[in-house]
Amino acid sequence: MTLFIYGSLLPGLSNHGLLAGRMLAMTPGRVAGRLVDVGPYPALVRDAAAAEKGSKARGLWIDVELKFLPMLDELEDFAGLEEPNDYDRVWTADADDPAKCGWVYVWPDDRGKPAVDGEDWARYFDEKRR
Repeated sequence: MTLFIYGSLLPGLSNHGLLAGRMLAMTPGRVAGRLVDVGPYPALVRDAAAAEKGSKARGLWIDVELKFLPMLDELEDFAGLEEPNDYDRVWTADADDPAKCGWVYVWPDDRGKPAVDGEDWARYFDEKRR
């Protein structure tokens, strides 16, 4: 199963330990959407503002065994379609290489959270912590 990760699951960040040793493959990529700052992690917002600006977020396409999906759904507070969720899990393609596609966790709007400057949460978060 392929997932796009862009926040705390990235190598070196707080939730990466959940994936360490479980990733079968890893490839850099970008997806459509804009990042907002939720504190220790971001949310990828795919709304009209993101589409209008052509916003992108950098991250990694990872392959993991399907059996790990429930663990990731729990982390992202995704209970399923038509359920109350924090993040929605949607199918998307890479912004630069449409042959790459998979699941990504997103918000439908920014919920009043501030925009992240740039496409790269890891870089932004590192600067924020200094």
